Amino acid sequence: MKTLFLLPLVALLSLPLAAEQVAIPVGQQAAEKQSIQRPTPGIHKDKVREQFGEPLSMHEAVGDPPISSWEYADFLVYFEHDLVLHSVLKRSAAPATEAP
Repeated sequence: MKTLFLLPLVALLSLPLAAEQVAIPVGQQAAEKQSIQRPTPGIHKDKVREQFGEPLSMHEAVGDPPISSWEYADFLVYFEHDLVLHSVLKRSAAPATEAP
């Protein structure tokens, strides 16, 4: 009985597993957006609003210290209290692939 169970298990485990892995270095992600001006760390929320306008959406602060975020068309801005902690570019849409 054990042999009947082990035989299919061994057969499944011996199948080659294959997956395509696409690695894009962080510096090359959203390459076409790298020149977009973004808020720099340490500036106040008021200055961000003055320079970049109203955000598309604002997410309330969570955690301790409180971290909030604002979403703009091309980037997200993360704040710790009222100061910019970091800004990140949004991911570019994947290029459309042609049908065969």
